Amino acid sequence: MSGVINVLNTLIEKANKAIEEGKALTTKQRKRMKKTTFCGPGRSFPVPNCRYVGIARAYLARSKFSAATKKRIAACINRKEKEMNCKGAKKKKTKSSYDEIGEFEYRIYSSLNKDERELYLSDDFKATKQLVEESIKNPNIDLEF
Repeated sequence: MSGVINVLNTLIEKANKAIEEGKALTTKQRKRMKKTTFCGPGRSFPVPNCRYVGIARAYLARSKFSAATKKRIAACINRKEKEMNCKGAKKKKTKSSYDEIGEFEYRIYSSLNKDERELYLSDDFKATKQLVEESIKNPNIDLEF
């Protein structure tokens, strides 16, 4: 039982870290960045660290730029990923996992090891997560066990 608790604690720590790192950049933070930090026109698609590589790719896929512009932006993102020696620079995300859990949660999921990923996708963890989210929304909730 303590092994499961340790894994859950690790998952919670990693999720909190991913949430913090995944927060949107403020205008002040963006203005302080060098022009070379961005991959798109008008200082769009910031890639200051490895975490933003995946974020930039996700938003690029949803953008309304022309195919030629998307190709240039993608090349810039790939170049920055390689320059920063990001983990998984040559790996492609597993579409099935991405589709199953959504864009935001995929950022958390991608930072986990194999065992943690298995637990994260388990029904037990999903139920626990729902209880935690419900208790955050309703602090005075009585949970039945």
